[in-house]
Amino acid sequence: MGKRLVIALGGNALGNSPKEQLELVKETASTIVDLVEEGYDVVVGHGNGPQVGMVNLAFENSHNKVGGTPEMPFPECGAMTQGYIGYHLQQSIGRELKKRGINRPVATVVTQVEVSREDKAFQNPTKPIGSFYSKEEADRIVAETGYTFVEDAGRGYRRVVPSPIPVSIVELDVVEKLVSNGAIVITVGGGGIPVVKADGWYEGVAAVIDKDRASCRLALDLHADMLVILTAVDRVCVNFNKPDQQELAEMSVEQARKLIAEKQFAPGSMLPKVESCITYVEESEDGQALITSLHKAKQALRGETGTIIHR
Repeated sequence: MGKRLVIALGGNALGNSPKEQLELVKETASTIVDLVEEGYDVVVGHGNGPQVGMVNLAFENSHNKVGGTPEMPFPECGAMTQGYIGYHLQQSIGRELKKRGINRPVATVVTQVEVSREDKAFQNPTKPIGSFYSKEEADRIVAETGYTFVEDAGRGYRRVVPSPIPVSIVELDVVEKLVSNGAIVITVGGGGIPVVKADGWYEGVAAVIDKDRASCRLALDLHADMLVILTAVDRVCVNFNKPDQQELAEMSVEQARKLIAEKQFAPGSMLPKVESCITYVEESEDGQALITSLHKAKQALRGETGTIIHR
């Protein structure tokens, strides 16, 4: 078997609608199959922020109409997005493998991820999901549903849900068996369906686990050789979008912590990526983590670009 990579796909790999996504995942599939050709065993995690919000909103709107659909709980909306995003990725990766004459199976595992009921995130929802609303629209929805809304990046108001830390991956053994048998596995979609222990088993909770943190947990538990976080930039930068912006080819864990303390990384975007890399590097035996863009993944794994995080 080759070196094992866990890849976390950023939102730029998926798009905001099923139609846009079907186009974008063609390029995503090309990158993933490039890495398979390079001899890596690839496990794919992905986000679902826009998608889970869209599914949730569609059911809400339909439920509120006369003769509408039943209410759809949030964990079930997460499961639906795992299914259709996984299907799109399977289609595109499968087609790309066939085009290149590579005989490898591709499978999506609808994945539950255990979180703790005691996680402080449940008292402080922070993860934006779904569409942007005006202040008036958001206030109306809050009055009707009791949801929490926050102003997001000057673009309007969005619903926020808790974002607890992943504790363990329920279907880990299944993923391990598939990878060991040569499959390209799509798992922890949207960070996984958050579940808590209940009556000796698990029950779903309304939350969204950060996909980078879930991919980090997966990489550790699968004993992956590297955690690779694919995003919109080729390298992590300090002083991002300022005249003195500087790209980083590498960071030690110590340097990364120092830059976090200096608030160099935006909370909703680069910060969880760097934090996930730190956790992976510190807790793995001799693993390294890599942050780079979807387009440059192959070059980054050859050391030509990207930001490596090491001990």
